[in-house]
Amino acid sequence: MSADVLKVACERKSARMEIKMLDGSGRFSGYASLFGEVDLGRDRVERGAFLRSLARRGAPGVRMLYQHDPSEPIGRWEVIREDGRGLYVEGVLSEGVARSREVHHLMKAGALDGLSIGFRTVRARAEPKSGIRLILEADLWEISIVTFPMLPGARVGEVKRAGDTFRLAGLLRRSARRIRAGR
Repeated sequence: MSADVLKVACERKSARMEIKMLDGSGRFSGYASLFGEVDLGRDRVERGAFLRSLARRGAPGVRMLYQHDPSEPIGRWEVIREDGRGLYVEGVLSEGVARSREVHHLMKAGALDGLSIGFRTVRARAEPKSGIRLILEADLWEISIVTFPMLPGARVGEVKRAGDTFRLAGLLRRSARRIRAGR
């Protein structure tokens, strides 16, 4: 098959693939808080609650801890932002820290995936009928990787693994063979 035919076949494909850092470096992403959802302590974080804190601290000013223990920093947050769903985070575990290596292995195995926020309430109000506390503004100090998050839906969504690179390479090779074969 000529390169021109291969190029036309590739241009007709509508699927878009985005490759992120698949290097086994301990990178992961997820949601540390979800807007409008009531946690086990009967708190509900409202959209915009973190904006001032993030503008002041940025991701480098928010600590990554293990189980909310200030004596166990395990990495750093590279991205923390509010989006339409909640507080989205991307972080990297520090490979030179023993606890970080343990956490990374547990995350890859699916045995540890909870995220939990540590904050000081700046502004809140209670809903009279339900008693639910609405967090209107929060000073975010830390986000921890935890076994049991207060907000059950606050989870790690993606953990980068070295094996992903090899699986992706194999998928790309098989796809290229199918395109060349005209399937």
